[in-house]
Amino acid sequence: MENSKGRRETVKKILSAGLAMPLVEKSLFDLPLKGNIKHSVCKWCYNSIPLEEFAIAVKKMGIQAIDLIAVDQFPILKKHNIVCSMVSISSTEWGITKGWNKTENHEGLIKWYKYLIDETVKAGYQNIICFSGNRDEEINDEEGLDNCAEGLSKIIPYAEQKKVNLVMELLNSKIDHKNYMCDTTDWGVELCRMLDSENFKLLYDIYHMQIMEGDIIRTINENKAFIGHYHTGGVPGRAEIDQTQELNYPAIMKAILATGYKGYVGQEFIPKNSDKLASLKSAIELCDV
Repeated sequence: MENSKGRRETVKKILSAGLAMPLVEKSLFDLPLKGNIKHSVCKWCYNSIPLEEFAIAVKKMGIQAIDLIAVDQFPILKKHNIVCSMVSISSTEWGITKGWNKTENHEGLIKWYKYLIDETVKAGYQNIICFSGNRDEEINDEEGLDNCAEGLSKIIPYAEQKKVNLVMELLNSKIDHKNYMCDTTDWGVELCRMLDSENFKLLYDIYHMQIMEGDIIRTINENKAFIGHYHTGGVPGRAEIDQTQELNYPAIMKAILATGYKGYVGQEFIPKNSDKLASLKSAIELCDV
């Protein structure tokens, strides 16, 4: 009886001590990041979340920047001291399918990109996305390459003067963007060589290039001088970059760091899970090598 009573008293003391301690709830936002990778995230993958709410949430996660923000959205990022790591083309006329690979687009694109460059400089940002445009029966890859070089060579000096980078995205033409021309690393690198400017780089989208080429780490190592930005995404399906897909993202992140890359890595997967921010946090932790 005495032993039983003693045990009851001990249990009471433990419970009392526990109740006296503050309750600590593990939240989405409580793990410090290592600081080796500069994390960003593409807003369009979270369109159901208003930008201001999203900005507050990602800032708490330690994410420093948001990708693909339109000019008129800059004030919201400024309010929360978040960088726009890749400025959106912000146009209904120009975009993925209608880009630099056709000479008839050049005049309009040059005018538009001068506007984007000026607004990017005013905001203190640095990178603006651009696209090759699509193939069609009128133009082959070699002609499209020459046309891209011709058109971009007319705006790149302005970008150099303003210290702004134009970054062309590599996209897959197999599944998501049928007929897109800049769909291989080799094509994009050749364009970089033709332009020969530190202010023109490639956006190496790991999801898209896994679909088109595979061999991700070797390709990154061999072409590091031409890559100005990275995007992620789970393959197949472009969902979470977790154990359900085929890419080893920690190994890829380590390879990116080993190249000396100092820019941002943007999460661009489309969450399947109902808790989208939890999926984002998991991806950040996975890539925080």
